[in-house]
Amino acid sequence: MPVSEPMLRDAREELALIAEAAREAGRLAMRHFRRDPQVWWKEGRSPVSKADLEVDQFLRRVLTEARPGYGWLSEETADDKARLAAPRTFVVDPIDGTRAFLAGREVWCVSVAVVEDGRAIAGVLDCPAEGVCFTAARGAGARRNGTPIAVRNEGAELVLAGPKAMLAGLPEEIRTRVSLHPYVPSLACRIAMVAEGRLDATFIKPAAHDWDLAAADIILAEAGGSILDAAGRRPRYAGPDPRLGALAAGSGRLVGVMAEALAGPAP
Repeated sequence: MPVSEPMLRDAREELALIAEAAREAGRLAMRHFRRDPQVWWKEGRSPVSKADLEVDQFLRRVLTEARPGYGWLSEETADDKARLAAPRTFVVDPIDGTRAFLAGREVWCVSVAVVEDGRAIAGVLDCPAEGVCFTAARGAGARRNGTPIAVRNEGAELVLAGPKAMLAGLPEEIRTRVSLHPYVPSLACRIAMVAEGRLDATFIKPAAHDWDLAAADIILAEAGGSILDAAGRRPRYAGPDPRLGALAAGSGRLVGVMAEALAGPAP
């Protein structure tokens, strides 16, 4: 039986649920970290490990049992469009940064969001190998290990991440001030770096999916930033198609300029 609108939980209550589940999922993933888990290849392009699948199954069981009326959208679960009728949807990447995970690098996370009407209202990025957890709930701010975080103000020098080809499209006034940050294998972790002020901004190339961004989006938004497309719009999540186009993540004037750059030069 669907959950009616009056029964929906407050965003902070949703965060408490997903943060605990993500923490346990992180512990489960760590049992496989640097232990050569079994790996398969999806359509010959991207790896999925035994750890990804076990974390996905754990999160789906725990979260859908706690909220049986909610939808489920995960990178490692076949999509069931029945979720489109749900009042809220869990949007999950069991391990964001699987290649880094398999290489024994620490930059990966368990990403979980609760989405309502296209927007994340609660999100968590649990990074157990680094001992870090980013959390946010609508209207309650963003935190790193419980400490509030915020984007940094634009300075004379800018530290940006993302594909060089996308950075090349920036106006010269911006481009000449940019230092390119080394590649960060987890997109969610990269956006969290913007949220906590370690990066000024990042471009996001086309082909990201809802599960890559939903949790990171609210963390960045509650830290004072935003993710925008070429039209200056925020992406919407948990719709019929989880694929996303080119995006920019940052704050203030800079993210607006980056979004304009996505559209290309004026005719």
